[in-house]
Amino acid sequence: MNTQKTGLAPKHQRLILVVVALLVLVAAGMLAAWGLRSQADYFYLPEDIAKNPPEPGRAIRLGGMVQQGSIRTLSDGVTIAFRVTGREGNAIPVTYRGIVPDLFVEGSGVIANGRLGTNGTFEAETLLAKHDENYTPRELEGLSDQAMHEVLEESAAGTP
Repeated sequence: MNTQKTGLAPKHQRLILVVVALLVLVAAGMLAAWGLRSQADYFYLPEDIAKNPPEPGRAIRLGGMVQQGSIRTLSDGVTIAFRVTGREGNAIPVTYRGIVPDLFVEGSGVIANGRLGTNGTFEAETLLAKHDENYTPRELEGLSDQAMHEVLEESAAGTP
């Protein structure tokens, strides 16, 4: 019989195998993190962009309030332009091409996903409109508190 010896004890072979497996796992994790780094959206307020703007073209989220009197439809009829303000009064111009959410109005909260252009205008790809704790759906507007409470109880109970 021809048996070859590796010169390493089985204990050392297992140790080398474990070390190699750990190195492969660490390398795979680092490759995954490097690949996903450009996919991450970072949240910015208008103050953050004014103080330390992200590089143009980087995917970010801009959050704030829609400035009163700033919403206007551009000449193509589909694109809107508005300004997002923050607590410190900073305002960022934003453009969005598409259908706006129903809750998107002046003075309301908004989160826009997109990229900051080289001209300083934020080019939104999606808009998320936020409402405050006093929000009432259109279907319930004008109802008294008691009537609204009854409608909500019936809805929760599943009765039509």
